[in-house]
Amino acid sequence: MAIIALKRIIKAGFLNFKRSGIVSWAAVLVVTITLSVITLIIFLQAVLHFSLNQIKDKVDVTIYFTVNAPEDKIMLLKSSLEKLPEVAQVSYTSADEALKLFRDRHSNDYPTIQALDEIGDNPLGAYLNVKAKEVSQYENIANFMKSDNMLVLGSASIIDKVNYHQNKLVIDRLNTIISGAQKLGFLVTLILVIISMIITFNTIRLTIFISKEEIGVMRLVGASKMHVRGPFLIEGAIYGIIATIITLAIFWPATAWLGRNMTDFLGINMYDYYLSSFFQIFAILLLSGIILGIISSFLAIRKYLNK
Repeated sequence: MAIIALKRIIKAGFLNFKRSGIVSWAAVLVVTITLSVITLIIFLQAVLHFSLNQIKDKVDVTIYFTVNAPEDKIMLLKSSLEKLPEVAQVSYTSADEALKLFRDRHSNDYPTIQALDEIGDNPLGAYLNVKAKEVSQYENIANFMKSDNMLVLGSASIIDKVNYHQNKLVIDRLNTIISGAQKLGFLVTLILVIISMIITFNTIRLTIFISKEEIGVMRLVGASKMHVRGPFLIEGAIYGIIATIITLAIFWPATAWLGRNMTDFLGINMYDYYLSSFFQIFAILLLSGIILGIISSFLAIRKYLNK
């Protein structure tokens, strides 16, 4: 019996959608706009995260060692740093490599190269380049460099300088930007979804208003609230499903155009991102559309069921 009742409710939902005609498609349009806003926010978040990750990749802490520092001690420190949970990567540059890189950077600076040649010996020491998993974790790494662990490892005496304090201002600002961007993105998303839900609710309420006499008759003959409400909830879900398909169809050519013409500006190929994240975006939109349609229908019909 329950399955038969469910089939009837689903069939009634499709009949309601078909019978409402233009009003139903108006509701689909409103839900489509809502889902398009959600999709745009997803893309903007992707661009923002890509840009922030590009900046984060350029932030690091470099540990410079004294000239002729024993390589075994440097490797011991490198191994200890790699064991820290905050550390993503530690790269080692030997003194000879440091000298070669210095010469390459100043290849057009003749006085500097000449002065270097006159010195004869390599005046540069080796160094370690440390990248943290998160920007906020560089301070923990810097604190490790000051801790008693350094004395145990015997590395304190071979370290010339650590450039964390020179980069601290940039690291702190970047950390603030990342935190602020995430909060702003969430707030904007919440506001837009609430506005869209209000508009969707009012549109769906119009479709239910058209059927108010039918609802009244159903209530008079003793139909349960679920039998009255069910078809409208199914109708709301249909709005979400159709709006999801339309939204995905709209963004397919739109992202293809962005991928061809705006990749250099945005820093990310939106078409490639759209294809690689298609099923994820599809799931988010479908779930959002169905929930939006069902909740709006539920709230809109409640007025007539409480009479």
